[in-house]
Amino acid sequence: MNATPQSASSPGTPTGSQKLEPALVKLIGILLLGAIPALLDTTIVNVAIDTIGRDLHTTVSAIQWVITGYLLSFGMIIPFSGWALARFGGRATWIFALTVFLAGSVLSGAAWNIASLIGFRVLQGIGGGLLLPLLTTLITQQAGGRQLGRLLAAVSLPVAVVPILGPVISGLIISNISWRWIFYVNVPMCLLAIALAWRGLAPGGRQQASPRARPPRLDVIGLLLLCPALVGLLYGLAQVSSSGGFGHPKVLVPIAAGLMLLAGFAVHALRMTGEPAVDLRLFRSRSFTGGSGLMFIGGLSIYGAMLLLPLYFQEARGYSALAAGLMLVPQGVGSLLPRTILGKLTDRYGPRPVSLAGIILAAAGTVPFALAGLHTSVILLGAALVVRGAGLGAATIAPMAGAFQGLPKAELPHASSAIRIAQQVGGSFGAAVLVVILTRQAAAHHAAHAAGLVTAFGHTFWWCVGFTALAVIPALLMPGRPAVQPASPNGQPTPASGKQLQGQS
Repeated sequence: MNATPQSASSPGTPTGSQKLEPALVKLIGILLLGAIPALLDTTIVNVAIDTIGRDLHTTVSAIQWVITGYLLSFGMIIPFSGWALARFGGRATWIFALTVFLAGSVLSGAAWNIASLIGFRVLQGIGGGLLLPLLTTLITQQAGGRQLGRLLAAVSLPVAVVPILGPVISGLIISNISWRWIFYVNVPMCLLAIALAWRGLAPGGRQQASPRARPPRLDVIGLLLLCPALVGLLYGLAQVSSSGGFGHPKVLVPIAAGLMLLAGFAVHALRMTGEPAVDLRLFRSRSFTGGSGLMFIGGLSIYGAMLLLPLYFQEARGYSALAAGLMLVPQGVGSLLPRTILGKLTDRYGPRPVSLAGIILAAAGTVPFALAGLHTSVILLGAALVVRGAGLGAATIAPMAGAFQGLPKAELPHASSAIRIAQQVGGSFGAAVLVVILTRQAAAHHAAHAAGLVTAFGHTFWWCVGFTALAVIPALLMPGRPAVQPASPNGQPTPASGKQLQGQS
């Protein structure tokens, strides 16, 4: 899909004032349709865990692997996305990922026992783990570095909203049909996405990650170090809640092994002369380092709180699973409302001030839950979720835009992979830490009583506020106001150099 020319712009007009070109809008629509099922599956299964466990006659410790297995395979496959894109092209890689995810969905719905369901969820995670980095890479490549704030505002809308709607959709399906349909619901969306991708995406090398004639060689050694490192880290973090904390060997051993393998990959990636699985030299860019750090802490805050919030409404307030899912809708609304203006503000004022404003709003929207009592108004809590959603939207759009600023087109797949890995590990870490904190707070405050349970949740939400505040540190590394771009002789605005984009202060 070739980009159409930009409309003429007067000298000194920033690119943020231009509309997204039609070819780019079409690409965004095609790719978002394919990404929605993978995004939905990050949360839609959570509400169904209890029902699935009873139907398949299994234990809680076994059923948790329906979620953990998906996250592990999701994280493990991310480093392959850049190589696959450069080797096979955008359309072929995208359709392959959709097909794998579709197969995993159908098989998960037809699972006959817990072992088969876990295995098919791993297959699903492989497809989903390829889809999301490809989504970001293909769109940023098509945009050519222009209007990243407005562009990522459009792209990140379903990323923010769809996982929040997952518990609601899951509750409706379980209440009216069968848990198996939480997987079958992906089938029509995937089939339509495959058909649109076949017709609408350019074949072959026109959407490859690099314009070179020869595709890069697969970094086998790097993948053999990085993939087990991610699995070790994510597996260890997944064991924290069931092992009673971070001091158990089931947690320490895989995390230590993961860190050692990660260090080995870092040495390998920095020494090799070819193209590594993930190019760590990207972190020489201050803006990329800030964006990645903010996405890590954002993953910690978003996914950690997304675990706490439904538990709070179900356990502390006594709501049903469906009602708890509905209570999360205001956060999705908050993410949706300022989406367009956030992109414009990021393009106009730079990622740093927008990120800082988002952090303040996200923290402010979490404080009422830390202060809530047994009879705190749900209207107040719903309003707080709207504010929190708006803050999380800003703290997601701006760092993504800032991280990609000034990077060469060939580096975008590596950048996309690195950011997704940071967000995935951050999310797993946040969920693990907050579950341990909640467990210990519940024991300390006699959570058998409703008042004690509310107090335990309140203290845990204060920790979540603290994690959100930590995001200020990487946010300060983000670029400030972008430079005004002079017009080229033909009347088109000239792209800002990487130095200009990365060095704004």
